[in-house]
Amino acid sequence: MNFKLTLLPSGRHLQVLDGETLLNAAIREGVGLPYGCRDGACGSCKSKLLEGRVTHGAHQQKALNGAEEAAGLILTCCATPQTDCVVEARSVPGAGEFAVLKMPTRVLSLQRPAPDVALIRLQLPANQLFRYHAGQYVEFMLAGGVRRSYSMANAPGPLEGPPTIELHIRHLPGGLFTDAVFGSMKEKDILRIEGPFGSFFLRESTKPMILLASGTGLAPIKAIIEQMRDQGLNRPAQLYWGCRSRVDLYLHDWARQAAAELPWLRYIPVLSEAKPEDGWDGRTGNVHQAVMADHPDLSGHQVYACGAPPMIDAAQRDFPLHCALPPDEFLADAFTSEADKHKP
Repeated sequence: MNFKLTLLPSGRHLQVLDGETLLNAAIREGVGLPYGCRDGACGSCKSKLLEGRVTHGAHQQKALNGAEEAAGLILTCCATPQTDCVVEARSVPGAGEFAVLKMPTRVLSLQRPAPDVALIRLQLPANQLFRYHAGQYVEFMLAGGVRRSYSMANAPGPLEGPPTIELHIRHLPGGLFTDAVFGSMKEKDILRIEGPFGSFFLRESTKPMILLASGTGLAPIKAIIEQMRDQGLNRPAQLYWGCRSRVDLYLHDWARQAAAELPWLRYIPVLSEAKPEDGWDGRTGNVHQAVMADHPDLSGHQVYACGAPPMIDAAQRDFPLHCALPPDEFLADAFTSEADKHKP
C-alpha cells in the first residue's frame, strides 16, 4: 500500500511506495532532504513528524534516542510510513538535482600513499552521464545486497572528458570490502556502484570556511577544494587535516601545493600522536581543538567537517557552545564504518 508524504515548509507532496523509507522516496523523486549515511547512524536526516505514523528500522541511539522519538522526531532514512504523513524537514537545494544511477566501473589504478590507505581511480561508462556535487558519495553494490559507501575525492570533470572518479579507502582489517581492496583487487577489475548520494556539498555563501577533516575524511574536502578552484571561487578557506602520525598525512604534498597555488586557501595539518622520531614540528593534539584555538569566534564562519564520528560529534558540540558557530552553519559527513553502524 502506498502513502502520501507532505513535506513542510516546502509544501511538496510525494508518493511513498509500499515498504519504502521516507528518504528513499525523496531520493527517487529528486527532492532534496538532508541526509548522510542512510543507515540510521549519523542523525543527519532527523526531522519532525507532524501527522501520521511511521515504524523505525534499526538505528543508533545517538542518532535518535527514546526521548527524541517520543517528542515526534524521526530519521527519514529508516522511517517507513504506516499512514499518510506530514513531516517538517529542511530543504537542501541541489541534493536531488542529479539522477541516482547504477552502473559498472573499471578499476583504472590503485595506489598506496600510506600503509593503510588506497587511492582508487575508477573508469565510468562513457555512454552514461554521471553527474554529482563535490562532497557526495557512491555506494559499491556487493554480493548479497551488501553495500559500502565512499566519497568522491575529485571534483566533477568536464562533461566531454573521460568520466572517472577517485576514492580514498582506509583498510579496516576484517572488513568485507577493504580486505578485498588491499588483497585481491587489481587494475581492470569490474565493480558496480550506485550514486550520487548525500547532502554534504558546498552551499552558496560568502562566509569564510573551515574545512575540517580527519583521516580519509579528506576525500570530499579535497573534491570541494578542487571544485572551488575549477569554478574560480575565492572564499577564504582554511583546511585543518587531523591524523595520528606523519605517515597518515597521505596527501600532505597535495595539500601543501594546493595552499601554495590558491591564495584563498590555508593548510594546517594536526597530528594527535606525533612521535619524536617523526621530526614533526607542526601542530599536535585534537584537530577540532586546533580550530577552536585559532578561531575563538566562529560566528561569521561556515564549517564543512568530514571524518570519524567522534571528531564530528565533538566539533558539532563544541563549535556552537564555545565559539558561537551558528548550528545551521555546521555541515558534516561522518565516516561511519560497518562496526560503527552496529554499535548500540
